[in-house]
Amino acid sequence: MKLGFVSAIIPELNLEEVFETAQRIGYECVEVMCWPVGKADRRYAGVTHIDVNSLDSIGIANIRSLIERTGVSISGLGYYPNALSPDAEDAETAVSQIYRVIDACELLDISVMNTFIGRDWTQSVENNWPRFLETWKPIVEHAENKGVLIGIENCPMIFTEDEWPGGKNLAHSPAIWRRMFEDLGSPSIGLNYDPSHPVWLQMDHLAPMHEFSDRIFHLHAKDLSIDQEKLEQVGILATPLEYHSPKLPGTGDIDWKSFMDVVRDVGYDGAICVEVEDRDYEDSLESRLVALEKSYAHLRPFVSPSASKK
Repeated sequence: MKLGFVSAIIPELNLEEVFETAQRIGYECVEVMCWPVGKADRRYAGVTHIDVNSLDSIGIANIRSLIERTGVSISGLGYYPNALSPDAEDAETAVSQIYRVIDACELLDISVMNTFIGRDWTQSVENNWPRFLETWKPIVEHAENKGVLIGIENCPMIFTEDEWPGGKNLAHSPAIWRRMFEDLGSPSIGLNYDPSHPVWLQMDHLAPMHEFSDRIFHLHAKDLSIDQEKLEQVGILATPLEYHSPKLPGTGDIDWKSFMDVVRDVGYDGAICVEVEDRDYEDSLESRLVALEKSYAHLRPFVSPSASKK
């Protein structure tokens, strides 16, 4: 198993600096962000550490050299848009970039591409389903032909009023994953599983790992803290940031030893990447680097270093 981090938290560093940061702290891999160059409309988005739209043979050689020099691998290429947005232009941009990131995975010999399914948040799951199948069946077929696995993060993307009421990602619950995998009918789509999301959704974050063990392609490590007193006042239908806060691993409600015990029990031996979204560490690059160091220190005892970093 490899311990890594998601590169979105240090957007001001270039790819070489990101890898050197991982090497210095002790991380073995990085999930590298591949947004189209330009400004994004939410936090942690719009980060381009590999520009897949300009990736050529020289760029590929440079990335491979960087991996060889630092001993840090790429756990997956990440891009998290809304491919089912009701805005047709936004959806088209998202889908086109997803295809390009899959292609970049093939070129770089990276087995996993991580993303969201997306959702028209103004519509029910049922009303989103036909468009989901129309959009994602060809994407999954393309990935399968390229030998790339698609890891869908299980975040519902419903944190603020502009994402109300349905959120911007369909794939947030076991019932939906079950239906999604059955209807798409491909072994090439699975989960980039983040245990923090089921917790604030009032679900068991350990049980699904047994049922979907063969569909867990990548893991995120993010903690959270639920303000139970506030939840009692606003209820679960409030925007979720009213009653919970993302935290660094080890500073919230998740028992990471228990989680990693289940990870090993189900036979997962891939990457687990720290996703820093803790606002207490956002004010400067220095504080975000401290967050990566603290997260590493907490998780390292539970994640055995890989025998090889290649």
